[in-house]
Amino acid sequence: MSSIEQDPNQPVASAPKSATKPFYWSVRKELWENRSLYIAPVMVAAVVLLGMIASSRHLPKLRQNALLLDPVHRRAAIEMPYDIAAMVILVTAFIVAVFYCLDALHSERRDRSILFWKSLPVSDLTTVLSKATIPLVVLPAVVFGIIVITQFIMMLISSVVLMPSGLSGTTWANYNLFQQSIILLYSLVVLPLWQAPIYGWLLLVSGWARRATFLWAVLPLIMIQIFEKITFGTSYFTSLLRHRLTGFAAEAFDFHGRSHPVVDSLSQLTATRYLTSSGLWLGLVVAAVFIFAAVRLRRYQGPI
Repeated sequence: MSSIEQDPNQPVASAPKSATKPFYWSVRKELWENRSLYIAPVMVAAVVLLGMIASSRHLPKLRQNALLLDPVHRRAAIEMPYDIAAMVILVTAFIVAVFYCLDALHSERRDRSILFWKSLPVSDLTTVLSKATIPLVVLPAVVFGIIVITQFIMMLISSVVLMPSGLSGTTWANYNLFQQSIILLYSLVVLPLWQAPIYGWLLLVSGWARRATFLWAVLPLIMIQIFEKITFGTSYFTSLLRHRLTGFAAEAFDFHGRSHPVVDSLSQLTATRYLTSSGLWLGLVVAAVFIFAAVRLRRYQGPI
């Protein structure tokens, strides 16, 4: 009987190992388990398009009236439906993000699936960061695609409706979809970063509260405002919350010389001022503290 002897100096070929990607698959898991993250914005976009189709019979008259205005007001009148559609979808996405964060860590303790996830070789840091990535990165990217597609379809509908009256070209001449898409993309980068402390706070409450996460997230903020008003007669905390919700606009855009806070030019984007804003970096530090606390909580929390 003959045997094949292997040269000891020859390297042994090892089977290729497919590297696991815990963070990537954790993010994918969140998308699989929370379909409302993209279904809700898509449904709102569909309602917007149906509303435009239903009211399209009035579009030729509205467009004729808009063409009688000066160039600035004409452009604003034509852009208004597209801006409203984007705003409605953005508000929907923010609401979805809020309730996602409130349920992100609470649901796994409620249905006891946390016992299963803790048995896997995925750290608490990876798990919490994957959940924080959803409102900060994934949802804005999804919303960007939905808004651009919705606005493009709206432009097609407008062109078809206005074609018999010979006004179909006025839509494309007065609404620059490419420029507006760049402004939208910029907005969807600066807005989540500015609101990061809000999402961090909601994740922390989600990992701590045993029930009624929404009340535990909102009531302390309301109580602080009431206490400050009664005790000191001031409303600094209220102003702080308002600034954290909408204050990004004053840092990220230039509205000087404009009667209304409208962004219709790339020259209004002030990325340098935004990136050097103390409010941005203080907010990111606070968000990091909240997320780190949520990681520590998840490490020691069990099922409800």
